[in-house]
Amino acid sequence: MRLISRVLPVIRKIRGILRENDRPIISIDTTKAIVASEAISAGAGMINDISAGTSDEKMLKVAAKAGVSICLMHMRGSPKTMQRGDMHYDDVIGEIKDYLSKRILSAEKAGVKRENIIIDPGIGFGKTVEHNVTILKELKKFKTLGCPILIGTSRKSFIGHLLGGIDAKERLEGTLATIGIAVQNGASIVRAHDVKETKRFLEVLNKFC
Repeated sequence: MRLISRVLPVIRKIRGILRENDRPIISIDTTKAIVASEAISAGAGMINDISAGTSDEKMLKVAAKAGVSICLMHMRGSPKTMQRGDMHYDDVIGEIKDYLSKRILSAEKAGVKRENIIIDPGIGFGKTVEHNVTILKELKKFKTLGCPILIGTSRKSFIGHLLGGIDAKERLEGTLATIGIAVQNGASIVRAHDVKETKRFLEVLNKFC
């Protein structure tokens, strides 16, 4: 598989240059169980599955067998269709929570330990600008699911919309604002393009939290 041939050398390279005492977790972003399995063998310690284990029925078993963390994300449709057509929710927070709750149960039934489950409400995945803003404002409501919350807002189009349509590479300030809101409202993990700037921002934010 072409994806495996591209990804595995990168994981091995990263794992090879890391100091033993650093022990960072390398995450593999895939919906395919075979890719996740091979990546774990190469040194990955976390699976990020935007389909929450629904695209490949073997995915949850792979996570369970390996004993690695898995992030279960909410998405409506597929990456090709998620921002098209009707994106109506009667209760955006309630519907996302219900979906994630069911996926958590499925993961546990497959043998994934609760402490290895991370949830992601899926900012930008089948949501309008207003939905994304609501998720960030009400993120604390997902804490009742009992899993760490991952948020990925970095450079996303809703930030560009809020700032008048600016290009993705010009969205640092907006990204940091959304990350600050997410962390203050319960996010444990954030995904970022601008790692140095985000790290510095969070170091200052933590002085006030």
